[in-house]
Amino acid sequence: MSLRLRLLLAVGAIAIVALVVADVATYSALRSSLYSQIDQELSQHESRFFVDSTGAVRCPSPRSEFGGTPTAAGPGAGPGPNDGDGGSANIFGISYISVVNQHGDVVQGLECPAYVGDHPYRPSLPSTITGFTTQSDGTQAVYFTTGSIAQGGPSFRVRAQKLSGGDVFVQAQTIGDQTSTLHTLFLIELAVTAGALVFALAAGWWLVRLGLRPLEDVERTADSIAAGNLDQRVPGAEKPTEVGRLAKALNVMLERIQTAFAARLASEARLKESEHHLRQFVADASHELRTPIAAVSAYAELFERGAAQHSDDLPRVVSGIRTETARMDRLVTDLLTLARLDEGVPMQKAPVELVSLASEAVRTATAVGPEWPVRFWAARPVEVIGDQDRLRQVIDNLLANVRAHTPPGTAATVRVDQVGEEAEVEVRDTGPGMPAEEARHVFERFYRADPARARTSGGSGLGLSIVAAIVAAHSGTVSATSAPGLGMTVTVRIPMSTVELDEEQAEAGGTPESAA
Repeated sequence: MSLRLRLLLAVGAIAIVALVVADVATYSALRSSLYSQIDQELSQHESRFFVDSTGAVRCPSPRSEFGGTPTAAGPGAGPGPNDGDGGSANIFGISYISVVNQHGDVVQGLECPAYVGDHPYRPSLPSTITGFTTQSDGTQAVYFTTGSIAQGGPSFRVRAQKLSGGDVFVQAQTIGDQTSTLHTLFLIELAVTAGALVFALAAGWWLVRLGLRPLEDVERTADSIAAGNLDQRVPGAEKPTEVGRLAKALNVMLERIQTAFAARLASEARLKESEHHLRQFVADASHELRTPIAAVSAYAELFERGAAQHSDDLPRVVSGIRTETARMDRLVTDLLTLARLDEGVPMQKAPVELVSLASEAVRTATAVGPEWPVRFWAARPVEVIGDQDRLRQVIDNLLANVRAHTPPGTAATVRVDQVGEEAEVEVRDTGPGMPAEEARHVFERFYRADPARARTSGGSGLGLSIVAAIVAAHSGTVSATSAPGLGMTVTVRIPMSTVELDEEQAEAGGTPESAA
């Protein structure tokens, strides 16, 4: 059963209960009011027994009340010879009067019927009348409703009052008019209830459809999302209603689902890319190690073939083995450094003053490769939070890259400065340079601008990759710009820590100095 039908049935049930309760209350209140009026009339009714000159009891009739001949009282009394059916209402207000004993029998014929039209009727009294209560005037009386002795006769409202001798004085008034009024009220209530129920169901159907329309929007949005459109959102989230709050909660959930789904796709893409890079890395590393291993194997074979007996060849063999072993050691060290950086091994971070660090790296580079002069320039002290040894390795690798890929005599300049909230280290050389397209790939692992170049020259292709990994671990960036014949410029930027400078420090450090 749908929610719409359940709500409609609930509205119908509530409407029926409310209407029935109202109808019963109205009907009961009117009946009580009508019966109270009759009871008041009966309590004020006077006895209408007539006694003629012979001592016989005579009862009133329509004719005797209004100029006719009274009829004799008693159980056998009936309408006179000229009586006819004058109608269905007691238009003359003649009530039933009798005196009965404790067993319900009429005492000495003291009984007068009530008339409806021209017909006399008597109420059907119980054999024993009980339930008397003391009234406001001190008498003991009881009121009840009963039918007629004659089949098809009217109903009566009866008042029974105890007399001093134990007998009971009974008065009864026909309630045909009241019954007709109540019956008319019942039919009116039935018609109004049916109409109100139909209206309530129709209005409830419209209101339920109007109220559930936002849920239909939720359903359509859910179907769209299930079809793969994760950008869909439930409308009406800004409304301060229950459905509005539901739409807002669903939209928040959809945002999180979309974010999680996007993160999953990105993770899968990174995983695939990492797998590709790993395969390429392993292949490149194997290729890089193959050359020195082959060289060592060749030197060992040469030694076995007779170098041991020829002392002139022995120094060349030992020197070759030592050179290739050192090359393998550098390559393995570089690979280990990259592996640790990829694993996110924590660094020993502390305040590092870059000017003094770069100055030491320049002096070392000048001592190692005097054929490549290096100049150093700094305008002010620049301090960052980082690993001092790793930051020194960045500058050493950049200067080693100059020595490895430029001819002797190529000059280089190292500049340290502050740019906004970042520390900038720039290494610029005057070498042959390379196309800009190739310069964008120099930080990739094992990348060589000239793939045909022998592995014995130009390094392993990991120096700048280590630079990029170290800078990334310090939340920095590194870039390279170059053009044929214009040399290469590598720029490293790292977020600064606190910088405390004054004008004197800036002026003191603003003079370029040469470390050549």
